[in-house]
Amino acid sequence: MNLELRHLRVVCAIAETGSVTKAASTLGLAQPALTAQLQRIERILGGPLFERDRRGARPTALGELVLARARVLLPAMKGLQDEAARLAGAGDPLGRYRFGGVNSPILGRLVHRLAAEQPQLQITTYASWSVDELAQLVAGGRLDFALTGVCGDATPSAEFALSWREVAVDPVLVLLPQTHPMADREEVRLADLRREQWVAAPGDGCFGDCFAAACARAGFTPRKLYETDVRGCMDLVEAGEAVALCQATFRPVAGLVTRRLAGTPLRWRLLLGWHPDAPAARVAEAVLETAVAAYTDALAPHPDYLAWLLRHPDFGAQPSAARPPGGVRTA
Repeated sequence: MNLELRHLRVVCAIAETGSVTKAASTLGLAQPALTAQLQRIERILGGPLFERDRRGARPTALGELVLARARVLLPAMKGLQDEAARLAGAGDPLGRYRFGGVNSPILGRLVHRLAAEQPQLQITTYASWSVDELAQLVAGGRLDFALTGVCGDATPSAEFALSWREVAVDPVLVLLPQTHPMADREEVRLADLRREQWVAAPGDGCFGDCFAAACARAGFTPRKLYETDVRGCMDLVEAGEAVALCQATFRPVAGLVTRRLAGTPLRWRLLLGWHPDAPAARVAEAVLETAVAAYTDALAPHPDYLAWLLRHPDFGAQPSAARPPGGVRTA
């Protein structure tokens, strides 16, 4: 039996978690199976890699040596696989577009426009709540583009070396039941929602640090937060059990209303990302312009918001000239 990369991943997982049991859970294996695998690895390498007791697993001197090599080899092999995937597609005329999206308000309209403009295209989509997962798939050549959003001035992780460009910047709105006492207002102060319970879908960045900071500036800490899918969020709001943050292009739904937060304490930036060395980079500008057009289509059901945008030109679709190549303009 020869040492393989998967064995090195096992050793790293045990060292990172400090426990065979925790490593087994991380790797999706049964603990006895991982213990047996570790024993086989130790036989290959000629000695124990970890000292194990009630406090967990700590690398031996041999284990430290193996870990030092593994932490060089594993990222190098991952980089090789990613570069090979991109090179394998370098001669591809890009007769297909593979999009990943995180709760994107324009993905459907973007696909519709691209399919109408280029009927021969094969277009596929992939949904995830994780921006990092999508970025990793793009970096590895498994997706061509990621369409996602970030809150405030945040930017996606630079780890995956993607180019990110702004499609649009919107104020974050609050979603209320039509029967809510504040539903008849044009704007709602965040401080006036201090007694509300909240609900969010997974991966909603505005319920991270920037939402907590906005509430702190308004003088309160948010009460109970539910987490469920988008349909569940709408049901909880309609039932009067919670209120939610939502994007400005949220499609109107019977029984619910969206209202602007006074002073726009939260902003949502819609981004399109791709890898600069991938075939997708050759068509990225055209796809970006189509994404901006899809965003404009999404505004049609929102005449009040369109009127607001005319008075607030820093929001809405972002002109291409305002975005530096390969980067994200700071809003």
